[in-house]
This record gives sequence, structure tokens and C-alpha cells, in this order.
Amino acid sequence: MQLTPTLECWLRLSRAPGVGSATLLTLLESFGSPENIIGASHMQLRRCIGDETAVLDGITAEPDPVQLQSDVHWLQQDESHLVSILDEAYPPLLREIADPPALLYVRGDPSLLSMPQLAIVGSRNPTPAGAENARAFARALTDSGLTVTSGFALGIDAAAHRGALEGNGKTVAVVGTGVDRVYPARHHQLAHEIARHGAIVSEYPLGTPPLRENFPRRNRILSGLSLGTLVVEAALRSGSLITARLATEQGREVFAIPGSIHSPLSKGCHQLIRQGAKLVETANDVVEELAALVGSLRQVSAATLAARPEQQKNELLEYLGYDPIDIDTLVERSGLTPEAISSMLLDMELAGEVQTCAGGKYQRIHA
Repeated sequence: MQLTPTLECWLRLSRAPGVGSATLLTLLESFGSPENIIGASHMQLRRCIGDETAVLDGITAEPDPVQLQSDVHWLQQDESHLVSILDEAYPPLLREIADPPALLYVRGDPSLLSMPQLAIVGSRNPTPAGAENARAFARALTDSGLTVTSGFALGIDAAAHRGALEGNGKTVAVVGTGVDRVYPARHHQLAHEIARHGAIVSEYPLGTPPLRENFPRRNRILSGLSLGTLVVEAALRSGSLITARLATEQGREVFAIPGSIHSPLSKGCHQLIRQGAKLVETANDVVEELAALVGSLRQVSAATLAARPEQQKNELLEYLGYDPIDIDTLVERSGLTPEAISSMLLDMELAGEVQTCAGGKYQRIHA
């Protein structure tokens, strides 16, 4: 794919030292686009984010050409995508949370991020019954049309992902590393299957290692993508309860599976139920509760998908210009497939917007 100015600016900002998601959102609010942020002076940036010299220097510094080329090479792979909060493809539910990530690196199908999802979370060291519950619930929920989202960790997360895949359903893994890294390492095969039949997503740049502080923060994305969060097993001091709390703060549903009063891994779920989480015994309990929300989100997703062809057509017109150009050049400029471009060119030709020229080239018609 061609490195467009917009894409280059996003990649530079994603790696600028000290520029986290919150800072990037503040900058976007002031400057409107990544190009304007990169092109701003120190004085303009200082008015927006204060006198943080390291951050200001990071934004205005020239990018590492080797690192930039490595990122572009990754994006040239079929299953690799970068979705910004300014894109139509950005998941609508995630956009609603208080601190959405400005950028999402996606390995797999990015359209899944806008589909109705349920987050399934729980202990990294579950009981055999807990792991089986996660697997069975995930399988049944994907059969009902939901996408199962989890955090790719050991235990309940992995069981949920595998259950979704067993049911020929879709699953999304929200990770605390770069999407090109696999952590834990034993999940290499699972990562491959999720990338083929779902999506792996992260707000962190490629190559980001498994840093402890990144994992709690990724939980807001896990709950933010989802209509609700189901906690399968959790101790009283558990990261799963953080995800459940975030879901509540985001106005999403929280579900919990009860267990033995003698099991430490049931105490977190029982606490959630006392606090108002919905007690569930079957996957159908979840489906019935979310039915109305699923219908509403599907309408939003359908409208978003319907708008994309028109947006792509307008972008193609800009790439086309008023001088004759061949399809190969349009492929390089737009990043679209030759088949998609040929189809759009035919529609635009029938609409009187473009004309064919000698040598198989196309030209935009002056208005």
C-alpha cells in the first residue's frame, strides 16, 4: 500500500514519545487532523498541551525511517489494518466511552469491531468447570449471532476464544501488546486462528512488549467494544472485576455466573451480583437481556457499512484527478484492490463522472 500523508502522520504520532491516547485526543480536538498536528509549531502545540518539551520534540521530530518502513510493511499484509477515531470504520460503541483510543491496530477483520459483542472475562487459573462454562457460553453466544470478545489471557479468556471458534463464530482478542506480538507465547496457534476468523486489536504500536501497566488499561477497550461483560469466575481481587467496573461506568450490562459459596473464584461473581450484575445460568439469559441492544447496534453497523462505498468513491475521485491514469496507479494511491476500483470506475462512468481514455486509462470529467 502507498504511504499516504495521513497514514504517515498517524504512524508518527503513534510512536511519538509521551503522546498517549489522551494527549492525542486533545491534540485532535484542537487541530482536527494528524497532518495539522505534525505541521503545528512548538508554540501552537504548547498552547494545546502545555510546556512538555519531550512530548513537543517527539511530535515534531523526523520519524525513524527504518521503523516507519517496518510499520508500512506490516500494513501491506492482507490482514493488517490501522483504524483511527476519525475513520467511518471506527467501532461506534467504543467511540462513546470517556477515553477511547485514538488509534487501533487490527490484525484480522476490522469490521467485527462494530458488530454486536459480548465480553467474557475471568480468572487466569480457573477451575475445570469454570473453563468449560466459558467455552460453552462462548460457543452458544456465537451461535446466537454475537461476537465473543476477550483479553487473550490464560484461563477463562482463552477458553472463551476457543469456544467461539469451535462454534464457527467470530471472536475478538483485545491485547496489551503490539498485535504483532503473541503473549502468552503458548497462544501462537490461537492467535493465528483468531486472526483468520476474527480480529486481534490493540491501541499499542507494533512491537510493544508485554508491559504490566498496559493490561489494566486495555480493559476499557474490552468492555467498551461490547454491549455487556460476562464474568465467569473471579476472585475478590481480580482484573476481571476492573473490567466489570469499567463496563458499568460505560453504561454497559454486567453479567455473572454464580458458583459454590466455598470457592474463592466465586466470590468476585457473587459480589458483582450483590452490586446489581445480572445472574445468568444459560447463554440464553444473556441473549434475551441484550436482544434490543443487538438490534439497535446492527442498524447502526448496517448504516456505517452502507456509507463506506460512497466514501471510497469520493476518495477515488480525488485520487483520479483530471489527467488520464491507469488502474495500477490508482491501486498504489488508494490501497484498494483492482477489483474494487474497476467496479467503482464502471459505476462512475455510467454516472458520467469519469471517462475511459486510450491505453486503458481513466480520466475524471470536469464538472
